[in-house]
Amino acid sequence: MFAVYAVYNQEREKIYIGQTQNLEERLKMHNDHALGGYTSHFSGTWIVIYKEDVLTRQEALVREKQLKSFRGREFIRKHIPR
Repeated sequence: MFAVYAVYNQEREKIYIGQTQNLEERLKMHNDHALGGYTSHFSGTWIVIYKEDVLTRQEALVREKQLKSFRGREFIRKHIPR
């Protein structure tokens, strides 16, 4: 089982969309700046604002790509806590 997810950094108003097999561990890595990628560039706490489960990594990659599209990002923005 894989999770396609979006995390949000309220302090910096940034969104990151990704996929993983262990969302709890991945969120910890985002917040500890252990990944060395996009999320490590910003201070503040990342929170999960969206998650959906899929069966295979291939499905996760396809869905991740959809959510990173313009329409996908519009959909994700609706999940940002106000």
